[in-house]
Amino acid sequence: MDLDVFVMTHRAEWDRLDQLLRKGRGLTGAEADELVALYQRTATHLSLIQSTAPDPTVTGRLTQLVARARATVTGTRRASWRDAARFLTAGFPAAMYRSRHWWIPTAVLSTLLAAIIGWWIGTHPEVQSAIAAPEELRQLTRPGGEYETYYSSHPAASFAAQVWTNNAQAAAMCLVLGAFLCLPVVWILFLNMANLGVGIGLMSSAGRLDTFLGLVLPHGLLELTAVFVAAGTGLQLGWTLVDPGPRSRRDALAQQGRAALGMAMGLALVLFVSGLIEGFVTPSGLPTWARIAIGVLAELAFLAYVYVLGGRAARAGQAGDIDDWERSAELPTAA
Repeated sequence: MDLDVFVMTHRAEWDRLDQLLRKGRGLTGAEADELVALYQRTATHLSLIQSTAPDPTVTGRLTQLVARARATVTGTRRASWRDAARFLTAGFPAAMYRSRHWWIPTAVLSTLLAAIIGWWIGTHPEVQSAIAAPEELRQLTRPGGEYETYYSSHPAASFAAQVWTNNAQAAAMCLVLGAFLCLPVVWILFLNMANLGVGIGLMSSAGRLDTFLGLVLPHGLLELTAVFVAAGTGLQLGWTLVDPGPRSRRDALAQQGRAALGMAMGLALVLFVSGLIEGFVTPSGLPTWARIAIGVLAELAFLAYVYVLGGRAARAGQAGDIDDWERSAELPTAA
């Protein structure tokens, strides 16, 4: 395509579109129809130039024109509480439901890894001695030791806020770093499971595994599930770079990235709940069975949320992505 000839041929249409946009709300009915037609043509022109003869100056002008025209044609729209409710009842659970084939295997393999590390440490005294000196290990695992006092070492509200912040950061890192071919996500998961395995191994070697599980399970079930969901989504995002499927790599990554961003916001709420449990329930004076029961109920509620609301929304076509009208056109529109 000869760019100079193309520009000369369509410059009058672009100038006319700019003129109509400057009039704002004072358009007549015929002018409004003309604006819509010129907007569609200019969007097509922009797509053709970008794909065949990209020029920064022309592309910049047309991009600005198309953006202004689109805002005028579609109108501005502000997020509302209805949008938030729709996200929490459809978009977010649907995204988790659709990605379950990634985060469920992630959860199973990660839990198995933590158990293996715990067994290895608990049955090998030489490994325990490599972790810390015997006196330090006794300080960690004895009744009233550091493993137990950790959950009551700060006021409940500030501790819950700190836990929520740390876990939300870990989940966000899993989601974002998945784009780097999955490797950072695997490393983050390994570190988390190794820390859990060390606690299991040391407390089991001291004959206090029941105490450790009584402290971890109330909040850990929901907390670890959220981390597994984030890690599985991050791995799916990374795999999209390797195998985008029938879509172009750019479009596939954009769609999966938008869904991951929504997942980050939704999982922050899930981790907020687990942080409240860890701050107020785990160190409370409730019997162990009652604390664990609260954790199990929270986990069952989360799974029901994913499989009931999420499954229903996914079957209705929800994918956790933004609406079609909010996305840029993937193909040129007809002129």
